[in-house]
Amino acid sequence: MAETHTQSTTTGIPQDTQAPQGTLTPQDTQNATSDQRHQVGQPHSHGSGDNAVPHQRFFTPAVVTLIALSFMLGLSEFIMVGILPQIARGLSISEVTVGNLVSLFAVAYAPATPIGSALSARFPRFATHMTLVAVFLVGNILCMGAPNYPILLIARMMIALVAGTTVAVSMTYAPDVSSAANRTRFIAWVFSGFSIASVVGVPVGTWVAGTFGWRAAFALIVVLTVALMLAMVLVLPRNSHPMTIGFLPQFRLFADRRIRLGVLAVLFGAAASYVFYTYLTPIMRDEIGIPQRFVSLGLMVFGAACLCSNLYSGRLANRGTGVAPLARIRPIYLMQAVLLCLLAFAKLLPVAGALLLIVLGLFMYLQNSASQVLYMDVAAQAHPGSMNLAASLNSMSFNIGIALGSAVGGVVNDEFGLTWLGPFGAVFALLAALTVSGLHPTRAELGA
Repeated sequence: MAETHTQSTTTGIPQDTQAPQGTLTPQDTQNATSDQRHQVGQPHSHGSGDNAVPHQRFFTPAVVTLIALSFMLGLSEFIMVGILPQIARGLSISEVTVGNLVSLFAVAYAPATPIGSALSARFPRFATHMTLVAVFLVGNILCMGAPNYPILLIARMMIALVAGTTVAVSMTYAPDVSSAANRTRFIAWVFSGFSIASVVGVPVGTWVAGTFGWRAAFALIVVLTVALMLAMVLVLPRNSHPMTIGFLPQFRLFADRRIRLGVLAVLFGAAASYVFYTYLTPIMRDEIGIPQRFVSLGLMVFGAACLCSNLYSGRLANRGTGVAPLARIRPIYLMQAVLLCLLAFAKLLPVAGALLLIVLGLFMYLQNSASQVLYMDVAAQAHPGSMNLAASLNSMSFNIGIALGSAVGGVVNDEFGLTWLGPFGAVFALLAALTVSGLHPTRAELGA
């Protein structure tokens, strides 16, 4: 695909603030840069030379397809939580060893996401997106046929290396498939694809694994991914907005204190939840006393709470711009810390413990949209050449938190037992609250 770029010698704009693809006049370049600063502005045209027309309907085929892609990524990532015991028995290894796959997945995911996103900014978007999903497909095929733990580990690492960049590229479609008014709604729904995977996909996958074997769960993912790739070919726009900024200069984004605090807040917030979430099935079974045949139902209820959490996060993100939405999450982190401490008493009052798990699910993703707004607004304002990288930071930060929380959860489970997972998670929630205390929104960001 032939691509042209606006040159800095023509526009007078520094190299790292180049506008998207196309030969533009100086006024056009100014307008394009303004759109980047608002991240999700008026949609770009889906074909060359066409005028952009705002989308009045939110759930267009393209938006639904991008949500479905998040669903598939979430299903592949979270399915381990539901089928952990079956894999352990099938490969004759311990549940803790299988649980480590969650941590290792996140360890690979975290560095690969910003690197892949920075690289993807320089290539045609649609072709890059399809390539990433193809690698995801191959990884799940390997999971389906893995004869031993090392092969399963390699397959999971393949998936981890492309998953975060795939989400980041999905975010860049926002101005092409939705209107400026739907910015936080689009962000919330793309992230909610992961929660929908928890609500529907993980319980169904757990049932499939229990009925037909754990390999059948990955076979289901493979079939659905092939169908999704066909949908992507049919409905996603082919236009592309490559950046002319170099690879390394994009990482100047991390020099911004607001970005660093946002990354740490999401990291600690994710770790707080994943200390216990990694072992959610054993907690339901051994602490709450839910019979094995009802664990799938329990996972579905927990997933429904997570979906509500993700969707409500979009409303929280509407409370201002820049750092303001995430700064206002501080009381939520403090409440989460209290609830996690109470999880230690779940075995004493199983009914109350079950309700507590649902409430913790409601808290699990409340930070997501607010943090994404911080990354995108700060990047658009001060580092417009790093927009693709900024789009990846939520996934990167969250998965570092997953790795940290899962690793700590494994140690706590081995040394102290399931009962102490909640209190250790509370420590991370307090660290998240402390971190966002360092964010100081301006009056304009607060909407004052």
